[in-house]
Amino acid sequence: MTDRTGPARPAGRGHRTGPAPDIDLLYHHRRLALVRLAVLLVDDVPTAEDVVQDAFTALYRRHGAGLSGLDDPEAYVRRSVVNGARSVLRRRRTVRAYVPPRVSPAPPPEEDVLLREEHREVLRALRRLTPRQREVLVLRYWSDMSEVEIAGTLGLSRGAVKSTASRALAALARRLEEAS
Repeated sequence: MTDRTGPARPAGRGHRTGPAPDIDLLYHHRRLALVRLAVLLVDDVPTAEDVVQDAFTALYRRHGAGLSGLDDPEAYVRRSVVNGARSVLRRRRTVRAYVPPRVSPAPPPEEDVLLREEHREVLRALRRLTPRQREVLVLRYWSDMSEVEIAGTLGLSRGAVKSTASRALAALARRLEEAS
């Protein structure tokens, strides 16, 4: 018959006095102390209880109910609790470090329709410009090119690009006013 008074305490490192405790005794006598230890490490009771439960589950899976083959089952489960708490803290750090991509709110459907209509009006007005004016505006405002880059692309001087852009914007504004 097994001694049910509590888990045997080791007399020294690696030495034990008395029979090996079974996992039920170890659980009933040390669980609360291990939960307190885990609470101090993870700062929350439900998580601490989970860490302790996981440590006992792993102990049972590896060694069975008799705990034979372990010099100090209590130290083993305590170390498992500490390691489990460390894992919880690592996961928390990872979760806190994650910054989800910013999702911009979708415009209301009626705004989308208005934007599409305005976009169509701008494209119609742009089509009514001269080819050079259209090229300069498209390269400047849709392709984000500088005056120097536009001049190189179109084979014009920087001054010609500047004056063409100015005249094109004025013509575009007039055409948009006419449309509205």
